[in-house]
Amino acid sequence: MDQQQIKTLTVGEIVTDDFSTSEVFKKAGIDFCCGGNQSFEDACKEQSIEPDSLAYEIEKIKHQPQNPSFDFKSWDPIFLCDYIANTHHKFVLKNLPDLVFYTQKIADVHGENHPELNEVAKLFGEINKELLQHLKNEEEVLFPAIREVVHNPSENVKKIIYSEIERMFGEHDFAGGSMDEINRITNGYALPEDACNTYQVAFHLLNQFEDDLHVHVHLENNILFPKALSIAGL
Repeated sequence: MDQQQIKTLTVGEIVTDDFSTSEVFKKAGIDFCCGGNQSFEDACKEQSIEPDSLAYEIEKIKHQPQNPSFDFKSWDPIFLCDYIANTHHKFVLKNLPDLVFYTQKIADVHGENHPELNEVAKLFGEINKELLQHLKNEEEVLFPAIREVVHNPSENVKKIIYSEIERMFGEHDFAGGSMDEINRITNGYALPEDACNTYQVAFHLLNQFEDDLHVHVHLENNILFPKALSIAGL
């Protein structure tokens, strides 16, 4: 894939073809998960980036050896469901309680001097509520339907897949947009001079959580969901 071909694709298509390119988009501040349907050129324009320059960086990284263990686009949907649940869902469920606690703690202690922390705590509280139900629905409704449609593509299971995926897209946009806002109002998790240890831990965990969420949503929005819809003939 040369630079001209890169410029004709969406951000999600580029990352799906080679996941290592996600690092290029991350450094450029371009959303490759919820914003995966955005064209490469539109994404560059939004960030005031010269398309030729970014296309060169992507072409350069694509010439490096790839890790075959993470060729996500070649995985079958059942394996993807299991991987997402066992890797990303477990990460989210493990970190949500700590992040709810830490974001509220630093808001209580530092909110007067750093009022943006009150908004961070509020936003993350909403993310917590949304994701707990979201993961439950995926593991109890959507993922079982995807496993079933591979062997038994009944009309009922197709309807479940279509309706659940439509809803999941919206919920992904909410969680991703909320984390984008947290990133923005904290200036990329920049620590002030008076940041205590809890402040530092909270921002470190938020940064990790956002990175994981981007990969998590990319795997679903840009790989798993299109595969499931294709198998279901939708």
